[in-house]
Amino acid sequence: MIKKMVLPLIAICAIGLALAFNIDRKISPNHIYSKETGFAVVELFTSEGCSSCPPADALVAKIEKESDGKSIYILAYHVDYWDRLGWKDTFSDAKFSARQNQYADWLNLKTVYTPQIVVNGSKEFVGSEEEILRKSISTELAKPNTNNLEISLNKSDEKKLILNYKTNQKTDGYNLIIALVSPMATNKILRGENKGKTLSHIQIVRQFETINLNGKSNGSANITVTNAKQEQVSEIIAFLQNNSTGRITAASRLNITASENLTAKSN
Repeated sequence: MIKKMVLPLIAICAIGLALAFNIDRKISPNHIYSKETGFAVVELFTSEGCSSCPPADALVAKIEKESDGKSIYILAYHVDYWDRLGWKDTFSDAKFSARQNQYADWLNLKTVYTPQIVVNGSKEFVGSEEEILRKSISTELAKPNTNNLEISLNKSDEKKLILNYKTNQKTDGYNLIIALVSPMATNKILRGENKGKTLSHIQIVRQFETINLNGKSNGSANITVTNAKQEQVSEIIAFLQNNSTGRITAASRLNITASENLTAKSN
C-alpha cells in the first residue's frame, strides 16, 4: 500500500456505454446479515498497478457474492495515479481519483491511498480489512432509515441516458450521485507491481456523474454515454450525498434491461 499526497485533480470522463441490455442478477439464498433496516454503500478505491489491491478486490467480491439481494451497494473505482508507475489500469479515470481526494477533504485525511474503502461516505479504512468492513456494513444495515430514493429509466439510446429520480427527504445541500457499473472483468497484467498476474474485478464503475439537485426532490438527470459494449454494464447505482460532509443518506439500484419502465426503490 502506498500513500499519495492529496492533490486537486481535473475530472475527465470519456467512458462509453450502449443501452440495449437484458441482464438479470441472481439472488443468493445465503443471507449473512440480519436486522436490515438500513443500507451500506461500499466504495473501494483500487488500482491494477497496486500490489496491495488484489486482496481488497477479492474481499469485496466475496461480500458481493454473499449479499446479493441485500441493501449493500458495492462500487469499485480504479484511480489513475498508479498509471505512471509501469502499468495503465484499463478502468482508471482521473475523475475517480478526484472523488477519492474529495473524501480526503470530507474525512480530514492528509493522504489518499490504495486500497481504501469508504462506507456510506462517513467511515474509511484499508480496503483489505475484512473484519472492519463486515462490522461497518452490519452497523449501517442495523441503523433505522426512513429516507427513500426511487430511480427509473426514462429514455436511453447509444449516446444518452435519461434517469428519473424521486426522494422523500429534503435535498438542500445534497447531490444525486449516479454510477454506471460493470459486473466483472479480468485482466492479465503485463507490467508494474502485479506483472504476470491475472486480476479479477467486480462492480467496476465505468461512468460516474454528480447531479446538483438544487433542492428538488424529484426530476430527471441527463447523462451522455458513448462507445461501450452492452455487456460492460449491468446496473445503475444511485445515491444521495451531502455535499458538505459526504454522508450518504439514501441509495438505490436499477438493473439494466431493454425496458424503459423498470423502476427500483431503496429499502
